[in-house]
Amino acid sequence: MATNNKLFLGTGVALITPFRKQQDTVDFTKLEHLIDDVISRGVDYIVALGTTSEAATLTEAERSAVQEFIVETVAGRCPIMLGLGGNNTLNVTDTIARTNFDGISGILSVTPYYNKPNQRGLLQHYRSVAEASPVPVIIYNVPGRTGVNLTADTTLTLAHECPNIIGIKEASGNMQQVMDILRQRPDGFRVISGDDALTYPMLTLGADGVISVIANALPDTMSQMVRLALKGDHKKALPLHYRMLPLMNAIFDEGNPTGVKALLELQGAIHNVLRLPLVKATKPLVNKLSTLYNDYRG
Repeated sequence: MATNNKLFLGTGVALITPFRKQQDTVDFTKLEHLIDDVISRGVDYIVALGTTSEAATLTEAERSAVQEFIVETVAGRCPIMLGLGGNNTLNVTDTIARTNFDGISGILSVTPYYNKPNQRGLLQHYRSVAEASPVPVIIYNVPGRTGVNLTADTTLTLAHECPNIIGIKEASGNMQQVMDILRQRPDGFRVISGDDALTYPMLTLGADGVISVIANALPDTMSQMVRLALKGDHKKALPLHYRMLPLMNAIFDEGNPTGVKALLELQGAIHNVLRLPLVKATKPLVNKLSTLYNDYRG
């Protein structure tokens, strides 16, 4: 499949889902403000209904409503990548068949979790997803969440054999694996950081950007750092990386999106409400984030 050579290049924001303080329903007013904010402050694309959105705890009706609202609010200002994956291949392909892809530029499809398929099973799973999807597919490898690692060899097989698989969000934390993929990938195959703190070093090795959690709260700084690094201006990019690094690390102290939602509330952007089994950040973490954010602002 022919794709725009700038599609999913740069900074994507793994968008959170704001909830209302009392009713625990989606706060579409704050979601609209957040979308407008991250776009105006420089992100290159939005990832809807990914892990950070708490999609696993949204109802099917809520997921549909959130997707539709994001598409309407973005209104073509930037590409949208839709989280769409699972550990039941038939269910994933059936969901793809039922999905409205108007306004959607690609899907982010996580490796099957819990049932721990081997590499042959992962190959067949992604071949099925690629055949079913009317838009380009980005693989999401996050073994810390799924319990299975998509190896470099399997990734490269998919990259070379499936034209509709155009990239991978790599969140294994294994830099040797990242380098193996970067060294042998076909032209145009995106390698996207899935770890905020590893984005700068991955960019220096040749990666194409990041799908970022911290970009919900610091979209301008993350976007600027990524653009500078992609241009090879490491002298200016590296200080931005180190400026954000303490907050990048701290927001994951108690899981995601627990930390970034606490930070966004400190900024006055949302109410800090999560759905069980996720819970709000502890007071010590909120105090830590407040101190780090004040340091960040200088």
